[in-house]
Amino acid sequence: MNLELQGKVVLVTGGAKGIGEAIVRSFANEGAVVSIVDRNPDVAEKLIKDIESSGGKAFCIPTELTDEKACRNAIEQTVDKGGGGLDVLIHNAGVNDGVGLDSTPSDFLNSIQKSLFHVFSLTHFALEKLVESKGNIINIGSKVAVTGQGGTSGYAACKGAMNALTREWALDLASRGVRVNSVIPSEVMTPMYKRWLDSLEQPERTLESIEENIPLGKRMTTGLEIADAVLFLASARSSHTTGQIFYPDGGYVHFDRAYEKIKLD
Repeated sequence: MNLELQGKVVLVTGGAKGIGEAIVRSFANEGAVVSIVDRNPDVAEKLIKDIESSGGKAFCIPTELTDEKACRNAIEQTVDKGGGGLDVLIHNAGVNDGVGLDSTPSDFLNSIQKSLFHVFSLTHFALEKLVESKGNIINIGSKVAVTGQGGTSGYAACKGAMNALTREWALDLASRGVRVNSVIPSEVMTPMYKRWLDSLEQPERTLESIEENIPLGKRMTTGLEIADAVLFLASARSSHTTGQIFYPDGGYVHFDRAYEKIKLD
């Protein structure tokens, strides 16, 4: 299937590692030109060399996403280095920073700044180019917006807002030909997730208990599976899809947790 992504200019925030890295690699494999907007240029550079060795095209724009001017610069540099346009904007960067109700209001505001401010800011500065290209925006959300987690009010608020903005912007931009969708990871094995597991007393038992609650296959979702969902939504194959919140999670969020206990006679 030709996804028609050859030569498209794609910006991925937080694209140096984890889910972002999988998204970057997948777009590069389809012939897209990928802008990695990330605060870890050293990590991104290794990824770029790997992509280039396989004939792909990618570059990194080191960016502090909490800064408005830096967000503007990231869009301008992406357009310049990408050849004058922008086709896909992917909001992947975010921090599950543990800012809960016991944190201060200032901590909560800082959490919003870290995980939500740049979503609006980058979209604002990219809008003209996205309208020109009839491009699309894809928000990478989190199950936390739907299920809650406890102890992470800031992150939950940011990811809930991203779901709301997906619907708002899809309506706002439909007349201008720009599509907006969300992909919601649930349990994905990333380096950050692995570090969290390793910090526990019984990481293997914890992982087993998590996987037991994933109905399809009793396993974690892979970064590649998230990337595949993103590529489909970004491609011409989903040209009439907008305002959708998509859950490639093995049924984790929406399956009744009691389903395994039901025995049919």
